[in-house]
Amino acid sequence: MDNRQAIGSWLSGPQAAAEDMGVDFGYRGKRLGLPEEGPGSVAPLGRRFGAIFIDWALCFLIAYGLIAGGDQQAAGNWALLVFLVLSFLTVGTLGFTPGKRLLRLRLVSEDGGRVGPVRVLVRTVLLLLVIPPFIWDRDGRGLHDRLSRSVQVRL
Repeated sequence: MDNRQAIGSWLSGPQAAAEDMGVDFGYRGKRLGLPEEGPGSVAPLGRRFGAIFIDWALCFLIAYGLIAGGDQQAAGNWALLVFLVLSFLTVGTLGFTPGKRLLRLRLVSEDGGRVGPVRVLVRTVLLLLVIPPFIWDRDGRGLHDRLSRSVQVRL
């Protein structure tokens, strides 16, 4: 391997270098036994961000209008609590939040069943910490999903 190839493999990242050497990582969700596309496949990142944006906007509106009395600073703080309650109740019972439902997503356990209330609470608290959702595995799951042994899939 000449110097340019070595630098090129370093710049493209370890996965690209491993793929160049013949390692097959498969598609997102393959290790979990999920289909590559369609219902039940791992939800795309854009839809997941869209769902959390919708949920956060809804929680902020609830906090702004009903709890904080029009004070934006207080509404931002109360929105965290509203988000925690909304996520815990809706994901714990239905498997999705309003934003996830609008974008046709659902949260399921790694084995395909429902996610229990304790795991939903752990996932929601980690989601509110902001950093865990930005640490992904090769299946596209955030640290909050890995620790709660869950995965977001398409409906």
